[in-house]
Amino acid sequence: MNSTTTQDVATAAPAAPAANSATTGDHLSISPSILYFGTPVALLTTENPDGTPNLAPVSSAWALGHTLVLGLGAEGRTVANLAERPELVVNLPSADLWAAVERLAPLTGADPVPAGKRGVYRHEADKFAAAGLHPLASEAVGPPRVAECPLQLEAVVRGITAAGPASGFRIVECEVVRVHAAASVVVPGTQHIDPAAWNPLIYNFRHYFGLARPELGHGFRSQTA
Repeated sequence: MNSTTTQDVATAAPAAPAANSATTGDHLSISPSILYFGTPVALLTTENPDGTPNLAPVSSAWALGHTLVLGLGAEGRTVANLAERPELVVNLPSADLWAAVERLAPLTGADPVPAGKRGVYRHEADKFAAAGLHPLASEAVGPPRVAECPLQLEAVVRGITAAGPASGFRIVECEVVRVHAAASVVVPGTQHIDPAAWNPLIYNFRHYFGLARPELGHGFRSQTA
């Protein structure tokens, strides 16, 4: 959501809800091991040193305009590939592809398996085959797209930074240079994704969900309401 002026807020913002137990102190202080509080899943395709594609699921991604910011494990094959060949495709699976995503989850393209992943992950050279997915040639970057994903964002890396001192994660900033969308999720005759047709796969505290139905409402800047 983009910023609004004071006038926008005054005229467009809905009234605040009445106080209830959730706003009057009925909270617990907890220390969860992860904070995947309902984030979209993305499948990243990058190019390995031998020219073959690597395919990796991630659940730490957000967009601002045509800039994407990704959170990746520092030891993974994806980060190494992007540092050497800064092109990728961010493929967004629909909810029905969750089983294919989960087949990818315990796999790594790194060989040997990094120390931090041993005992949990195993090396797999052909991740497309392991997941039951198919590569599709890209138009503006080297790595292929995932044919089954309704949204495919070709992108180039603009920067890679550590997430913090001695962090095991890297923050990757990318610029989207081409967008491919299945006709079934595009509003006919427009350049817009139909939010009623697009059902992204959501990773919610390590469980998979689609979007809740029915729609609850739309933002005041919606172009498809």
